Amino acid sequence: MSSEKLKILIAKPGLDGHDVGAKVVVRALMDAGFEVFYTGLRKTPEEIVKIAIEKEVDVLGLSILSGSHMSVCESIRGLMPEYGLKVKAWIVGGNVPHKDFDDLKALGVSGVFPFGTNFQAMINFLNEEVS
Repeated sequence: MSSEKLKILIAKPGLDGHDVGAKVVVRALMDAGFEVFYTGLRKTPEEIVKIAIEKEVDVLGLSILSGSHMSVCESIRGLMPEYGLKVKAWIVGGNVPHKDFDDLKALGVSGVFPFGTNFQAMINFLNEEVS
């Protein structure tokens, strides 16, 4: 990894009220040496994009448990050029079935980390593919 810390935003879109997993991911990424911001619950795609721009993040991460990952990601994909958000990587984790991985990647998602992903796999991805 370069001498500058990679800046990562972990966001909780929609009405999903479960954020323990997102907070654990935030802590694991911080412990791995990344600079991590957490949006808190129930953010709209527009709020997430604006926070990512404000924080000047390198990585946009979404934690989605509600099953709305495709519609949320489609919304964010549309907002990124509209607001001028450019990130080195866009990652999605949570309740994401394998059948949707290719569709998410077609939208521009760099990495998908469903339930059960080892933190080290996510950290390795960020260090090897993004830094």
